[in-house]
Amino acid sequence: MFQGHINLETAIPVDATAISDVLFERGLYWASGRSGVVNLVAAHKWFNLAALKGRTDAMAMRREIAEQMTEAEIAAAQREARAWMTQH
Repeated sequence: MFQGHINLETAIPVDATAISDVLFERGLYWASGRSGVVNLVAAHKWFNLAALKGRTDAMAMRREIAEQMTEAEIAAAQREARAWMTQH
């Protein structure tokens, strides 16, 4: 729990690219199997979201992941990305 004080006059806003960076990192997490499990549907979803937020290298990663997926898996990843966008 944060118990400090934030000085709003000297606070620096979060860079707009920070969100796309976090989404891209989530894609890498699932694509690389850092959790012990490679989940291509989740990786595609997060790379797709990062691309939508402006991370251009996420498009190449999403394409690379898609080459290893079935059409049904790609469709599932796209549904999950749309659902995430409507919730956030």
